[in-house]
Amino acid sequence: MTQDRAATQSAEVWLAEGVDARSLPKILLHDHLDGGLRPDTILDLGQDAGIELPAAGEPELREWFRANADSGSLERYLETFDVVLRVLQTPEALHRVAREAVADLAADGVIYAELRWAPEQHLRGGLTLDDVIAAVTAGLREGCEAHEGIEVGQLLCAMRHANDADTIADAALRHRGDSESGGVRGFDLAGPEIGFPPSQHRRALEKLAGEFMPVTIHAGEAAGLESIASALIDGRALRLGHGARIADDITLEQQDDSGTRVTLGPIASWVRERGIALELAPSSNLQTGLELDSPLFEHRTVETITQHPFDLLYQLGFSTTVNTDNRLMSATSASEELQLVADAFDLRLGDLEQLQLNAAEAAFAPLEDREDLADRITEGYEQEVGA
Repeated sequence: MTQDRAATQSAEVWLAEGVDARSLPKILLHDHLDGGLRPDTILDLGQDAGIELPAAGEPELREWFRANADSGSLERYLETFDVVLRVLQTPEALHRVAREAVADLAADGVIYAELRWAPEQHLRGGLTLDDVIAAVTAGLREGCEAHEGIEVGQLLCAMRHANDADTIADAALRHRGDSESGGVRGFDLAGPEIGFPPSQHRRALEKLAGEFMPVTIHAGEAAGLESIASALIDGRALRLGHGARIADDITLEQQDDSGTRVTLGPIASWVRERGIALELAPSSNLQTGLELDSPLFEHRTVETITQHPFDLLYQLGFSTTVNTDNRLMSATSASEELQLVADAFDLRLGDLEQLQLNAAEAAFAPLEDREDLADRITEGYEQEVGA
């Protein structure tokens, strides 16, 4: 059961302007490798390893992941990864899912992606950090060689509730490969956000800063402004993983006949004025019950896409980007996330192009590569407009 996902996905993801979103060039900055497996691959790997899974068929397993992730809780959302991690404890399994991830993204029109994953979670079978990183690197490289027009790198995650950030930081530096297919391009802190601020891993983060290793940190997803501030100050984060709760630092200043005016607090101002990218993942935020603490929003818990601060942040000039987070758990794709925000907030092709240009500028890639990505995005959108 190794058919390409392109054969099982919907053939088109139509935008209001009559354009198939899959034909548009896209960049993904926040996509978890272990959150994007094909259900049939999980079944294959589970059978090979003799692991009992929660469902025996591909449709049933796909629905199990979606339903269990759609809980309104980040903690319960993360529990779905336990099943995935059980089948990803061999070099062969890691190589396979890395290769397949590239194929799936390429089929969806993605031209550049940074896949993040936590190597410390794949050592149960006796492998070393270097073993598992080498397996993923080889799989990504093979995928890029097989699918022309896509470039994929990896971000290594340290789990913020563990004590291995120093070791993962060392591994990231050891396997660093700025411009090589499949190479390590940056570092991330992942896992439960509440109670585990980046400041707890200051030593590792200072080491990375000293070596000029780019860092993005999950912040502003479950926790609020203190978490974001710690990511920026203690982590020197160049991007914020999710970052949606930066909206908590935006307040109503005036509302009269001329319209609504808002004011940005110091953290929101810092993020916007310095172009620190927000790796927004709307579908994921709905599943995990994103909560806001801002008088601008009537609903504290975001229950529908129109309640999400995505459009506010985009309209205010933040460096907003659109991401999948976990394609399996959220039953989504990069194209479907574009369709979601476009339909909810009446975004036009020009808006979607700007979102991709934001992502190109924020990519952990050399300047020349980012400029090339921007050119490819512009050319791709021009072709669709002229079609």
